[in-house]
Amino acid sequence: MPVSGEAGAGPDEHARTGAPGAGPEAAGPETAAPGPETADPAPAAATVLHTLDGGVSWITLNRPEAMNAVTRDQRERVIALLAEASADPAVRAVVLTATGRGFCAGADLRGTPGPARERVPGDVARTIRLGAQRLITAVLDCEKPVIAAVNGTAAGIGAHLAFACDLVLAADTATFIEVFVRRGLVPDGGGAYLLPRLVGPQRAKELMFFGDALSAADAERLGLVNRTVPAAELEALAKEWAGRLAAGPTRALALTKQLVNASLDGDRGTAFAAEAAAQEINMTTRDANEGVASFVERRPPKYEGR
Repeated sequence: MPVSGEAGAGPDEHARTGAPGAGPEAAGPETAAPGPETADPAPAAATVLHTLDGGVSWITLNRPEAMNAVTRDQRERVIALLAEASADPAVRAVVLTATGRGFCAGADLRGTPGPARERVPGDVARTIRLGAQRLITAVLDCEKPVIAAVNGTAAGIGAHLAFACDLVLAADTATFIEVFVRRGLVPDGGGAYLLPRLVGPQRAKELMFFGDALSAADAERLGLVNRTVPAAELEALAKEWAGRLAAGPTRALALTKQLVNASLDGDRGTAFAAEAAAQEINMTTRDANEGVASFVERRPPKYEGR
C-alpha cells in the first residue's frame, strides 16, 4: 500500500519567509554544483519507496528529513520505475508522491565534490541533459497516466516534477516555488517549457522572475493543480483517481496523453494526422472492441488494459 507519511504538515519555514532556499536540505538546481555526483548514503529502495496496488504503481520519495530534495540515486530509481510502468501490462496508472512535509525541495547536491578538473564548456549542459531533463522526460513519456499527489513544498525541479505529471492533486498546505531566481540561476528541468504551456508566458514569467511561493489554492486557480484538498484527504483522492484510471482503457489513455502533449508543439495538420494514426492504432486493441461492444450491449465496459 502507498505510504502517506506526514502529509498533513505544512510548508517549510524557508518557503514561507522567503529565505533563499526552498528547504533546509535543498541544494537547488543541478547547475549549482557541477561535477561528478555522489551516491545516496541510503539505498535507493529506501529513499524511493515502491508498491503496486490494484494496477497502480505508487512511487514515493522518502527522505522527509531533507524535504525530499532529490539525489542522483533517487532520480535514477524514479526514472527506472516509470520505464517499468510503461512496459508492465499490470501497471495501469502511476502516483508520484512523498513522505513528510515536502514533496520535493529541489535537487540535493550538497555532498557533491568539486570537479576533478577545470570545468569546460559543455559540462553544465551535459549535467542538465543527463539529470533533470531525463527525469522530467521520463514523466512526460511514461505510457501510463501519472498523478502527482503533492503533499508539501514543491520547489525548483520538485515543482517541475509535479507540473510534468498528467494530473496534479495538492494538499491545501502545499506550496510551489520557482526558486531558481533566488539563487541567480536559470530554471532547469524543463520549467521554461512546461510553465508557458500550462499558464501562458506572462504568468510563467511572473512565477520565474520573482520566485514567490505559490499556495496550492493559487496554483489551482492558475490551472497548475487539478484539485486542492485538505491534507488528510490527499491520499484518498489520489487512490480514487488512480483507481479510475487503472480501470480505464490503458492504451487509449496512453495515446490520448501522447496526442495532447504533442499538440502543444505542432501545427493543426500535424495534430490531425497524429490523431488519425492514434485512432487507427487504438482500434486494434481489446479495450476499444470492448468499449464498442459494451455500448451496443448496454452494459458497463470491462477494460483489461490491452
